Amino acid sequence: MSSVIETKLAELGVTLPDAPAAAGNYVPYVIAGDLVFVSGQIAMDATGPLTGKLGDDYTVDQGIAAAKTCAINLLTQLKAACDGDLDRLVRVVKLGGFVNSTPDFTDQPKVINGASDFLVEALGDIGRHARAAVSAPSLPLGVAVEIDAVFQIK
Repeated sequence: MSSVIETKLAELGVTLPDAPAAAGNYVPYVIAGDLVFVSGQIAMDATGPLTGKLGDDYTVDQGIAAAKTCAINLLTQLKAACDGDLDRLVRVVKLGGFVNSTPDFTDQPKVINGASDFLVEALGDIGRHARAAVSAPSLPLGVAVEIDAVFQIK
């Protein structure tokens, strides 16, 4: 049986992959009460890491696409945290967005909008969230974007 959220994702052409294991000495998510804290998800799809530095060899549009990929990966981890039932989601509470960018690049908020816009499109009002969007001189594997999140669940 498919959840309401997964049905909406399918309408948007998105199928959530299996949640990957942590790549180091940490866990992909922690549940504390009704909150799920999801570790940073890098811009990676089935083809591999989406690498590049904004303001140098990566465009804002490419960064937006990379941020959307991070949001999909966040939902993948959330689904694992909810034992496969995304309909337990009450709301997206907060995103922390990191953009691999040059010192003079100032469009980090536009890049992270790729994740924010996708979450609102896929989830409606429960996808609206608080957020940070900051520059980073480098990210794991040279990816363009990494995003962590806090979700409220029932």
